Order: sequence, then structure tokens, then C-alpha cells
Amino acid sequence: MLEHWRQDLASLARRDRLRALAPRDGRDFASNDYLALAEAPELMTIAQAALARGVPVGAGGSRLLRGNHPEHEALEEEAAQFFGAESALYFSAGFSANEALLATLPQRDDLILHDQLIHASAHDGMRLSRAPHRPFAHNDMNALEDALRDWRRNGGMGRPWIAVESLYSMDGDFAPLDDVVALATRYDGFVLIDEAHATGVYGPRGRGRAAAFEGRENIVTVHTCGKALGVSGALVCLARPLRDFIVNRGRNFIFATAPSPLIAACVRGVLRLVEAAEDCRADLQSRVALAGAELRARCNIAPSGSQIQPIIVGADGRALALAARMRTCGYDIRAIRPPTVPEGAARLRLSFTLHASDAEIVAMIGDLAAALEQESA
Repeated sequence: MLEHWRQDLASLARRDRLRALAPRDGRDFASNDYLALAEAPELMTIAQAALARGVPVGAGGSRLLRGNHPEHEALEEEAAQFFGAESALYFSAGFSANEALLATLPQRDDLILHDQLIHASAHDGMRLSRAPHRPFAHNDMNALEDALRDWRRNGGMGRPWIAVESLYSMDGDFAPLDDVVALATRYDGFVLIDEAHATGVYGPRGRGRAAAFEGRENIVTVHTCGKALGVSGALVCLARPLRDFIVNRGRNFIFATAPSPLIAACVRGVLRLVEAAEDCRADLQSRVALAGAELRARCNIAPSGSQIQPIIVGADGRALALAARMRTCGYDIRAIRPPTVPEGAARLRLSFTLHASDAEIVAMIGDLAAALEQESA
């Protein structure tokens, strides 16, 4: 009865594609907890205070039934003010938020144009959308404009939706947001900006790289709460009519049990922590700069310029072997393989956070340089 699944798993194993859950082990160079807030005492205090004032753990139903708690509404109001948007809507996960936005907002006559490296959640949303969707070459504004121009010339009558990440999760590079927004405005379109890896780390008060565009009616942003914010869920910031449309038409929102009110209360508190965390952001950027200099000097690898640094090695087995070798040196570093990244682009994904000191970063890159040299010998 289970032979099909066994054979599929065996095929993955033969191609070095089999995945398995692994515990935390070693110094953190793998997580997205960039500001080290997930286990911070300040966050524990926020959670304890919320429990003490009677905030429940579970919602008990969808937001449209009895699950709509005052903590959800307070969070959305405060988040809209913090990010500078007209309104906000809280989802239990960034994956659900991206899927709901792209499945719900673009209409039949519209066109979704997405960067080819966009998150998997966006692809799932596009598969559910009534609008057609097309990729454009990563960060290639000429390709994007060509696609927009061709669509209009061929009779496209709706609105284009351009989906990008402000900071790409596997390559660590930045989207040219000024150019993306300018093109969307020129072609009377919308931009969906996934700020998952930028929220809390970049922008004034940690508001993200799209902060200058928040509040415009054609801008929709997704601020994941489970990365630099250290909690979970996602805040979607958008114009009020778009928010109300999702509440009425978004299946991911309508039929899902509401997020935990306790977690919503924690996100409210974390927004205040992040707003005041300028020293932490400066400290993180200092460590990113140190890591970049060390990677260039010791490994001859160009730094990405962000807290996410890919070490692209090509073959899946090679990435797995290097990750295993780094774990024996005491570092939690994970191999990333297709389909998460393109074929032939398996890599180590280094994540620099406040969990690792300057000395630990220098030591890790030294051990990485030795591992790369040994592996290529």
C-alpha cells in the first residue's frame, strides 16, 4: 500500500535530496532570529504579562466567528501605525499571508509578474489565483519592463501585480525597490513586497526596506513576525479596501482558526522592542560587515551585503558534506538544496545573528575556509 511513497523517498535519497528533521546543535548560524529576540528575557516578560492579564492561548475559532480577540485588533491598529500603512491584517504565518494575498487580490484580467526567486508561498498563491502569472529574471528591471510593455501591447486590460522580496532569503541580495515601485506606478499596477527578512533589521525603527512606500494604495507589504521579531505570524499592511476584500474573499483568512491571542499580544510588545533596538541593528550590521571582510579575505567569497550569505557549491552531496563537516566543528549550518534553490546551486546558507559574537564569526569562517580547502583538495 505504501510502496509509491517508499520509492519516492528512496529516489530522493539516491539524489541527495532526502530531508529529515534535525535538532538544534552547535552555535547558531542557521536561524532567522537575527536580533536574538526569540529567547530574550524581554519577550518572556511580555508573554508572562499577557498571561497575567488573562490573554488566552487559543482563539477558539476563525476571526469571523468567535476567534476575533481584542489583542488581534489592537495589534493590527498598532502595526498599521508602526509601519505607516492605512491598515493591517494579522495571519498565523507568513506562508499563509503570501498565499492568501496572491490567491485573492489579483483579478481575472490582471497579470502577476514575479521575481523568479520569490518565496514558495507566493508560488502556491499564484497557482490558486484567477490571474495568469509569469516570472522575470532575478532583479532584472529591463526584463520586468519588457514583460509589462508586452502585456499592455497584447491587450492586457487589468492591472499588473509585481511580487518581490525586499531581501532574498537564499541569496541575501536586495530588490531594487525604487525601480520596482516606479515601474508599477508607470503601468498603473500594484507591488507586493515580502519584507520577511528585512522587517526589524532594516529601515527607520526597523520598519523594513519598503518603509518609504508604505501607505500608498498600490503597495502591499508582508512583515513576517517569526524572523527578526522572534515570535510567529505575519502582518500584512495594505489599503483598507484591500484588507476588507481579503476578510470577505480570502479563503486562507476566512476558514482558518484565528492566530493565538497570546502570540498577538507578544507581537505587540515586540514591535515596541524593535522600535527601540537601534543599537541591536547597528551591532548586527557590524557583524555582517566583519563576516563579509573575513569571507573575502579567507575564502575569496564576495559578501552578499546582508545577514544572509550563500556559499554556493553546486552539487547536493557536496553541500551536505560541507554542512556535516561544519557541524563537527560546532556550528549549526544547514545545506540548502533544490527545489528550494535552482538546480546546480546547492549551498550552505550562513545566517548572521546576534547569537554569535565577533570572535565566533571569525572562528567559523576560518573553519569554513579550511573545510572548503580540504573538500577541494
